[in-house]
Amino acid sequence: MKIVITGGAGFLGARLARALLELPTLRLGGADPQPLEQLVLVDRTAPPADLAGSPRVQVVTGDLVELLEARPAQVVPDDADAVVHLASAVSGECEADFDLGMRSNLRAGQLLLERCRALGRAPLFVFSSSLAVFGSAPGLPLPEAVADDTLPTPQSSYGVQKFVLEQLVADYGRKGWLRARNLRLMTVSVRPGRPNGAASSFLSGMIREPLAGQRSICPVPPETPVALSSPSRTVEGLLRALQTDDAEWGPRTALNLPALTTTPAQMAAALERVAGARAVDLIDWTIDPAIARVVTSWPARMDSRRAAALGLHADASYEDVVREYLREQPSA
Repeated sequence: MKIVITGGAGFLGARLARALLELPTLRLGGADPQPLEQLVLVDRTAPPADLAGSPRVQVVTGDLVELLEARPAQVVPDDADAVVHLASAVSGECEADFDLGMRSNLRAGQLLLERCRALGRAPLFVFSSSLAVFGSAPGLPLPEAVADDTLPTPQSSYGVQKFVLEQLVADYGRKGWLRARNLRLMTVSVRPGRPNGAASSFLSGMIREPLAGQRSICPVPPETPVALSSPSRTVEGLLRALQTDDAEWGPRTALNLPALTTTPAQMAAALERVAGARAVDLIDWTIDPAIARVVTSWPARMDSRRAAALGLHADASYEDVVREYLREQPSA
């Protein structure tokens, strides 16, 4: 069995890769268990050393659009059984640079779908979409809880790009060119490493930086409700998408992963219970209207019945999420 992960050197991509390599066998799309023979990790940079050094890992580095235009078989080999498409420009970047988002998200996705179509063997295709496909618009407010069949009304370029690619993935699946798995991820917190250009980046930074003794900024009002998922729950959803058969997965429309609904104020309270008041004192509550406008347009409560039927559940509490981060990042 051969699986491709775009964005394979990123935080989620590397974590998913490790989880796949640890499995003795995998029931890809509900088929009989088979061992993973090769994992192709595609990204602009090389993955961490433990992955790059694995005999079962093939590393492909470069710009995804350029690679797919010039050497598509290097990105998705002719015998690929599955593709997990994680590579993406993030929300804040796409809002600041429209052309970047259209190229990195839409153009790259289209080329990747065409490569899968050219294989002629209908690989399983897991696309990591986002809760940003939903947005509260004037005269069209979101329901109290967003369900899998709620009409997407994105209020950012990033959300539009994700939703357009969802529809393309579904249509390629309808045509029989691939087995479609659209998965809407929640904001992942706590992410290790450096801040990125996502509008939601502060939802990790307001925990990660204080734990490292550094100041951080929360750019939205403290009582803003947000929908979060820990890294482990997010990867759990991606693994389930890879192993579920078509009948159990259900329609080609996107599936919402479960979310823990919380607020920055509650997150700070959880941080205080874990690390004390000195950590919370390092958070600066400074409103950024541009970020607040994007974040407050996103849904905060998800009705994830399809995910629950697959055995997927939200984190029990944000305090558990913080403690998980500290267990996995002892240097924090």
